[in-house]
Amino acid sequence: MQRLQKKSNLILYINSISMSKTSHKLFELRAKWLLLFILILAFTACKDKQENSVKEAVLNISPDNEGINVPDGFGVIKVADSLGAPRHIAVNSNGGVYLKLRKPIDGEGIIYLEDRDGDGIADAKKGFADYGGTGMYLDKNYLYASSDEEIFRYKLNAEGEVTEPNSPDTLVVKLVSYRTHATKSFTLDGEGNIYVNIGAYSNACQETDRTLGSPGVMPCSILDSAGGIWQFRADKIKQSYGEGKRYATGLRNVVGLDWNYNLNKLVVTQHGRDQLNTLYPDLYDLETSANLPAETMYIINEGDDAGWPYIYYDQFQKKKILSPEYGGDGKKTAGENALDPVATFPAHMAPNALLFYTGDMFPEEYKNGAFIAFHGSWNRAPLKQKGFLVAFVPFENGKPSGEWQIFADGFAGLEEVSSPSEAEHRPTGLAQGPDGSLYVSDDSGGSLFRIVYNKK
Repeated sequence: MQRLQKKSNLILYINSISMSKTSHKLFELRAKWLLLFILILAFTACKDKQENSVKEAVLNISPDNEGINVPDGFGVIKVADSLGAPRHIAVNSNGGVYLKLRKPIDGEGIIYLEDRDGDGIADAKKGFADYGGTGMYLDKNYLYASSDEEIFRYKLNAEGEVTEPNSPDTLVVKLVSYRTHATKSFTLDGEGNIYVNIGAYSNACQETDRTLGSPGVMPCSILDSAGGIWQFRADKIKQSYGEGKRYATGLRNVVGLDWNYNLNKLVVTQHGRDQLNTLYPDLYDLETSANLPAETMYIINEGDDAGWPYIYYDQFQKKKILSPEYGGDGKKTAGENALDPVATFPAHMAPNALLFYTGDMFPEEYKNGAFIAFHGSWNRAPLKQKGFLVAFVPFENGKPSGEWQIFADGFAGLEEVSSPSEAEHRPTGLAQGPDGSLYVSDDSGGSLFRIVYNKK
């Protein structure tokens, strides 16, 4: 009987241990499920928070569009101000903006802006590159920038940020640089070629520049190293005239240029000559001088000659006119073999940037068309100055398909401008953002604007 009781107690003990182990396993299982449930809740909360963050990141469009007039459905954001004198600009795939300053500030000639909270306004800024200039270009691997004599290349990381700002490759050196038309605008063609404008260091290649009655030099000696477009390679170091080639000539000063991928050709906008009345008052009155010659757009092939300084384009007569420095009287035509413009614009408005729009944000009519930033005139006095706007030229099959139109104006902040120093803002650079928005730099007020389309 005693043995039976002991056996019974042993069984109960074993059963209690077994139940204890089962309960422990059950507890562990419950604990694991509870932990999993907590993780799911945490993940869902985090996801909701991220989604709410995205929803909260609304573009901060100015209620009055910063005083800039844009078509219905468009809005303007002031991305940044107090930037110095930003010239050409470039935007990476993450929306970071590089700006080339005409003159460096505190040793920084390139500024990089970021918008980290997604409201369209820059909230982070850094700079590098202790040199001034105008030109800037960005591809997937490199940022390119120019001084007045050189072109540099900076390596980018996967986020489109410069990795070694103090160690760029120097691609081009020793380009002609004098006081007049010194800046070196450029673009690339996607095939490893750089096309750089080397502006003529003269108004009309007179023996004594900008001097009453001084005759033109024949042939114009400036054209050996300036007054045209030179081509260099993007994968070679320290090239100069000997390693490059003159791609096109007879171009007084091309600040705006872009590669048109529909045509697979270079397209440029030229600053026309100045001071017809000042230099030849017996041939041109003040009003005629203020309205001639046209600012011109050309589609460029290798070997083209646009005719400067021997001719200019009269948009009223629609003819190439012999320059007075070379015996012209305002009526004689010349330059039969010189390139014809594909579009013309009012005189002295200074086209400083050209951009072919390939984005999807803007309405379809803007697709593949050309935006042009007009810096504004200085030499129409005593008439009022013109320009200070962004224009648009519709394109179809790679060629202009209609008249140019004003896309955005009011940058000057005044109804009438007597002197460019009065203008609050002067459009200088253009760039397309990854979302298809249009960025406009201003080297007078030191601002960067972003134009978006928000019509539902």
